[in-house]
Amino acid sequence: QVQLVESGGGLVQAGGSLRLSCAASGRIFSINAMGWYRQAPGKQRELVAAITGGGSTNYADSAVKGRFTISRDNAKNTVYLQMNNLKTEDTAVYYCTGGNWPSPRHYWGQGTQVTVSS
Repeated sequence: QVQLVESGGGLVQAGGSLRLSCAASGRIFSINAMGWYRQAPGKQRELVAAITGGGSTNYADSAVKGRFTISRDNAKNTVYLQMNNLKTEDTAVYYCTGGNWPSPRHYWGQGTQVTVSS
């Protein structure tokens, strides 16, 4: 099993920034990628971005390209999602995931709420 614990969500005004963190523990060797999904009210959960242990990235959501950056610190087993120039449509619950590249979804964190106000 892999355990994932997110932090860093909250309320921010449009145009602001937030950084989400996800600490992984357990059988980390069993996964080859980590990622972030989000689920907005009334919408399906969707992949935002993923990253391999070697640092290759996949930004699945074109709406975040240029604004969001996924990164990881392998020494800390932690993945980050830096979100800049946030928009109201970024409001969602963000989930950290672990699994197989390019859409890791075998393991899920508990989710963290991001709310962007206008």
